[in-house]
Amino acid sequence: MLLLSGKQVLELYSPADAYQVIADVMRRYSGGGVVQPVRTVLSSDRDASLFASMPCHVSGEVDSGFGLKAVLHVPGNAERGLVSHVGAILVFHPDTGQPLAVIDAAAVTSLRTAAASAVATDALARADAGDLALLGAGVQARSHLVAMNRIRTLRRVRVWNRTPAHAEQFRAWARSLVEVDVELMPTPAAALRGADVVCTTLGSSDPVVSAADIAPGCHVNAVGASVPSKRELDSEAVASCSVFVDSREAAMRESSEITMPLAERLIPGDWYFPEIGEVLLGRHPGRTDRDERTLYKSLGMAAQDVASGFAIVRAAQRLGVGTVTDIFS
Repeated sequence: MLLLSGKQVLELYSPADAYQVIADVMRRYSGGGVVQPVRTVLSSDRDASLFASMPCHVSGEVDSGFGLKAVLHVPGNAERGLVSHVGAILVFHPDTGQPLAVIDAAAVTSLRTAAASAVATDALARADAGDLALLGAGVQARSHLVAMNRIRTLRRVRVWNRTPAHAEQFRAWARSLVEVDVELMPTPAAALRGADVVCTTLGSSDPVVSAADIAPGCHVNAVGASVPSKRELDSEAVASCSVFVDSREAAMRESSEITMPLAERLIPGDWYFPEIGEVLLGRHPGRTDRDERTLYKSLGMAAQDVASGFAIVRAAQRLGVGTVTDIFS
């Protein structure tokens, strides 16, 4: 069995690799090639930490088999200088069932989440979109800037963060990545004004984006609110968009950004939320008008982590990377 660290994941799995794997697995999911129950989430009375367990099976010729992601969200880690999502991905040999690898989940999560947003943006955003607004300045904001810079020519980048010092650090880091200066904005609304691609990576409990903030023709990747208690967009903002999801089942059960506008009757109760995989498979047209606002509500799927895990193992075996252990022999 291989043990692969976060640093090794970043060496083995590029944003371009992640884009291809995630696009493929989203097609497989919407095409019926994934068995994936809605994740189990546990909380504790000790603090605000959340533990999630996500098993799945991915069918296909490559990057397929059984796997599991176990991750713990520890909000206090930011003050400790640590990533807030810690955990592991375990994948099993497709033939023998032997544990194949244990992989650092934080690195995979940052890559595959941004890759999914890139796939959604490529499918839904206008071809000439290049005015990017980022809410947040952490790991996901960084990975999303990398991902968006790969698929669109960025002509402007604006960022807002609750902590101005973190936004300054983000801008300093981004100088070597993008050819345009990153502008620091005083409010979320200022960051979003006129933007045609938006990535929200805050994980806030109270919405910070209203319908008036979203420009006509904009595409929004709503990423940070991944549990029912979180919302980055208010109900009117969501209702003003054509909404797309990674998993319809998960979105209806886990996303307050979906369930609240339904409960408030801003969206019809029988509304069909198309999956990105359905757009990629040609089962849904995606954007149909230049001024249409599109929203990708990202929750993340175990299938994305597990398929990524298999792809990373393939690269590790080819290059001889990782620590081999016989702990299960």
